[in-house]
Amino acid sequence: MPDSTLTQADKTVRHFRQILLWPLQLMPIREGAQIQKHWESLDTPGADNPWREVLDEFTGDPALFQERHYSEFVTFLPYVQRFLYGEGTGHNPDIVQASSFRVFRRSDVAKMRLTYPNPLAPPVTFEVAHADLYFFYDIDVVILTIEMYADDLPLARAQDTLFRFGRGYPTYWEPEGRGGHCPKYVEWLSTDGTVLAVSDYENREKYLSFICRHRAQCFASHWEWLLEPLVLHHSEKKGLIRYRQIESHLLPQMAYVVVDDPGALTRAEFIRLGLAASPGTPDSLPYSERHLSDFEDRYCYDRYWNGQDSDRPGTRFMCNGRTFTMVSDRSPRVFVDRKTDLEQFRHEYFLLFLIPHFHRAALLMLEDRLVDAMNQLDISKPQSVRQFRRVIRHTLGVFLRFTQRYWFHEVSDHTQAKELFRMISEHLGTARLYTEVRTAIEDMNQFLDSEALRRQGETMVRLTVVTTFGLIGVTTMSFLGMNLLAAAESSLPTKVAYFLLVLVPSTAITLYTVLKSRRLADWLEILADERQSSKSKFAAFVNVWKADHGQDTTSH
Repeated sequence: MPDSTLTQADKTVRHFRQILLWPLQLMPIREGAQIQKHWESLDTPGADNPWREVLDEFTGDPALFQERHYSEFVTFLPYVQRFLYGEGTGHNPDIVQASSFRVFRRSDVAKMRLTYPNPLAPPVTFEVAHADLYFFYDIDVVILTIEMYADDLPLARAQDTLFRFGRGYPTYWEPEGRGGHCPKYVEWLSTDGTVLAVSDYENREKYLSFICRHRAQCFASHWEWLLEPLVLHHSEKKGLIRYRQIESHLLPQMAYVVVDDPGALTRAEFIRLGLAASPGTPDSLPYSERHLSDFEDRYCYDRYWNGQDSDRPGTRFMCNGRTFTMVSDRSPRVFVDRKTDLEQFRHEYFLLFLIPHFHRAALLMLEDRLVDAMNQLDISKPQSVRQFRRVIRHTLGVFLRFTQRYWFHEVSDHTQAKELFRMISEHLGTARLYTEVRTAIEDMNQFLDSEALRRQGETMVRLTVVTTFGLIGVTTMSFLGMNLLAAAESSLPTKVAYFLLVLVPSTAITLYTVLKSRRLADWLEILADERQSSKSKFAAFVNVWKADHGQDTTSH
């Protein structure tokens, strides 16, 4: 039976692993280009570019391909496999269709030191497993991922790390000057312990002045340094790849927590781990009981959780969309089994978490483009309307390619993977967001189509009017082909004079007919209506030649 007498100070997380995901929107490198390959700027190594492309296990020696890789691959459905891993052509195994994203990694960051606001809590140094950038083909989104871990961490420190570390900038400042809800310091360290970059959450003036100047948010210095040579869009720094915020300052995160006995954790401690809430006493809830009354039903996946009163509690998954937490014990499967819990967490569960967050980021990016296009539209300027049409057509093309290549309702037939993916997606609301974006694009596209049809209709009406009245002129001028004027033997100047005598009035009448084509069309419509009296038809004819200053002003 679990030992419920343990205090929070006695509870130790034997292995703590955290993976942060930070979706960012990439700004176009070339205006008007539908395909933006931002990663090509990182292909060239240099002193100012620490990122190197990562080759996956499928491009190496088949002898090194492990059963873990096989197990990960077969977890997903075929169309998801093609998205994640690419596909061979079949007739030639040396020709491979690449996956739909490219991964770049920097290896200079080996550790991360976190200093907590609590002066009684010593700083904790985490090992950094990797820092990666995920670029997606044809989608102007990049996802920064940071994976770090530590062993034998007090439970309160694990809770505090989940609560504080994943923040791009402070939302307020404490009276003593430090950033609210943020770590006191975050330091990136090299292998030998050299400090590479330090956070600046306490630099209140920096954040205030940046928003005042640019009406956009800047990020903490250690995040900006980690992303270089990518540059914040509104920054004065020069950089070809520019990014901007696309979601909240709270970064999506995954946590893997291994304790001696999960059954010894109280309900409040599970809630703090599952919702990334601030640490507290074992029996105090971070939020009201009413708010948390359905915590287990909404946020817990207990397929392998036997309960806190069991001799073998098992593994509990918790997710609220932003945070995915896996709590397990130190059973053999955690470390030495064929497919360990840790390996599943780092690979299969990571992908289950990455895909819906990529979905959400891509849809928010498209939504942002639509808003920007509407802000730039001025219907009184034809050039603005044409530019709006190009942007919407471009966005529609990107959305269609996103739907065909990336949009999945299900990613696996394996029950656990299927249900976890659905749980994450439902909390993120990706299906609702997809419907909203699709509806907005369809509405704008329908508006453009109806506007084009309206213009074509007006043009056809004008051409019909011109043709109708042109028949009169053609019939009249056809008499010139008769022998009414014997000018065949006349001199060339005389022939030119006759030609101009017909050309100039005909041109003037045609242009004047075009000018009055709208009113003439209305008159022809009344003239063709047998229900109208002769007086009404004559009045409509007279109205063609009247000046309507109010209408002219409106049209201009």
